[in-house]
Amino acid sequence: MYWIAHAQKHVVAHLRNNRVNNTSIDYQRLQKKLGHQFADESLLTLSLTHRSYSKLNNERLEFLGDSVLSTTIAEYIFNHYPEENEGILSRLRSSLVKGETLADIAREYALSDYLIMGEGELKSGGFRRDSILADVVEAIIGAIFVDSGMHESQSFILRIFKSRLDTLSIDKHLKDPKTRLQEILQSKKLPLPQYVVIDIEGESHDQKFTVSCKTKLYPEPVIATASTRRQAEKMAATKILEFAEKENAR
Repeated sequence: MYWIAHAQKHVVAHLRNNRVNNTSIDYQRLQKKLGHQFADESLLTLSLTHRSYSKLNNERLEFLGDSVLSTTIAEYIFNHYPEENEGILSRLRSSLVKGETLADIAREYALSDYLIMGEGELKSGGFRRDSILADVVEAIIGAIFVDSGMHESQSFILRIFKSRLDTLSIDKHLKDPKTRLQEILQSKKLPLPQYVVIDIEGESHDQKFTVSCKTKLYPEPVIATASTRRQAEKMAATKILEFAEKENAR
């Protein structure tokens, strides 16, 4: 693990001498949020360090964390869905470990407040970018693995994914959103959704379709834009489904 020791020493010294963003990071508060106390706190520092700040950064930890995350979620799904085939298991895993989900988790833990970034990336809003937020979650997983081993890193993953694992649904993740929306409307004996293309922009090889979707579930038409009509319709249906789920949760 020479690279880790070398990176830790370099990054920590660099941070002390030339901080660009957070002048003081409350590591104890962050570790309490994460539910993991690092034996080697500099691993946490390294996991939060973006490549825009130092050549020694969180990318290697991210690579490691990605593998641990995929294995942990795959094992969970394998054990909890013993009757499902490989295709369904893969799609369930993908729905959980995708960048969008990881970025949402990063926001839930306010990880953008702790990112160590170069001035240019910071000013351009990199701390809000989904890809960067997703990467830091994987890097923290990798850091916990190096710090405390597989058991602790898996426990951390299952903890931060708990709400998503508890509500994991084959129907929700495998059915087309248009199909799901139609089934919900039919179950409530409501009219089917009305999709209307309201705008098409661009050349024939690079078009953008804007679609309106009107249903009795949402107070006004929902608008979505995508590179195909079908994709725009799916996006609009997804927005309505998300609204319906929030309403049902109240």
